[in-house]
Amino acid sequence: MKLLLVYIVLLNLWSYIVMGLDKNKARKHRARISEKSLWTSFLLGGALGGYIGMKQFKHKTKHTSFVYGLPIAILVNIACFSGVYYLLRFVLL
Repeated sequence: MKLLLVYIVLLNLWSYIVMGLDKNKARKHRARISEKSLWTSFLLGGALGGYIGMKQFKHKTKHTSFVYGLPIAILVNIACFSGVYYLLRFVLL
């Protein structure tokens, strides 16, 4: 259980940081982090961190896929983590 919580926290922290890094790179007209990489991080469990980063850094806020997709990804993350928690708590142990 603790490992699952650590995974969730670290991945969301990573997603938040990556949104900030990409915004910084955009301002400096440097090589960017691909949207595919961002979405991979979000769909692996870091959607909430990505959403908070999007709002905090005002990054990708005009992209419909992010504005509507990240809240949906958060719900998917919650459903997946709930399923994993259920399996770990009630089935496997």
